[in-house]
Amino acid sequence: MSKTYEQKQTILQVENLSVAYNGKTIIQDINFTERDTVRPGMQQGQIIAVLGRSGRGKSTLFRTLTGLEKPTTGQVLIPDLEKPVANGIQPAKKVSEGDVGFVDQKYTLFRHKTVWQSLFFAMRRSGLTDIEKKEKILQHLSDWGLTQCRDQYPVFLSGGQRQRTAILEQLLSSGYYMVLDEPFSGLDIGNIQSVKKAFQWINASHELHTIIFSTHDIELAVELADSIYVLGYPKDAEGVSGTAGTILKHYDLKSMGLAWNESFTGDHLECVKEIKEVMLAS
Repeated sequence: MSKTYEQKQTILQVENLSVAYNGKTIIQDINFTERDTVRPGMQQGQIIAVLGRSGRGKSTLFRTLTGLEKPTTGQVLIPDLEKPVANGIQPAKKVSEGDVGFVDQKYTLFRHKTVWQSLFFAMRRSGLTDIEKKEKILQHLSDWGLTQCRDQYPVFLSGGQRQRTAILEQLLSSGYYMVLDEPFSGLDIGNIQSVKKAFQWINASHELHTIIFSTHDIELAVELADSIYVLGYPKDAEGVSGTAGTILKHYDLKSMGLAWNESFTGDHLECVKEIKEVMLAS
């Protein structure tokens, strides 16, 4: 598999981001930039993992990335694809609620809607005709192994079916960005494989598709992601730990030669070991 790639337009820029509740800062000084990764002869998006120990602000960061939480300072920028390119640069805009799909740990679905009804409702702003919506949903149901449960309500779905429906619902209703908070938590090995396949399908279906997810499984993150950020409490010169989460380290698995591998190598395990040490020290 070719690992040659180019970095194109900026697809996500986070600048000086901080969030505080009632005077307590939860995350602070978050800065990072992700660009569209283009590989010759391939169409693929980006997969970004955010790792960190519990309570370090990952969920708060995710709610801010999706526009569900207003930052105390700083901003989150994504391309404004409704505006024309100017001087070779796509204008950017501040992220708003609805720009980024968000799948929480509970895989929240409409209790009173079937799988089919939920997906049809998710496409209400798509601009497609009803016939086009139906064709697209039927194809997705087939691709995601949900055809047999299309007329079932959430209460009758398995955990894996609920999760795939929640992911697909957000994919159909939002733009090219999707945030998943602990998507592998509590799943058995079969459902983990199913969600991994869903990641691959989303990743390969559009050049700008960008998945951002968190997990406590470091090996899984190193296997799936092409970019990893470790969130934690920084320490000062005297070794005293802070109380607000920030990015401690970024692992660009593309430049490290660890992205897009068909097998998990010793170099991957060394990366897992280093990330674990960074997390334990935070």
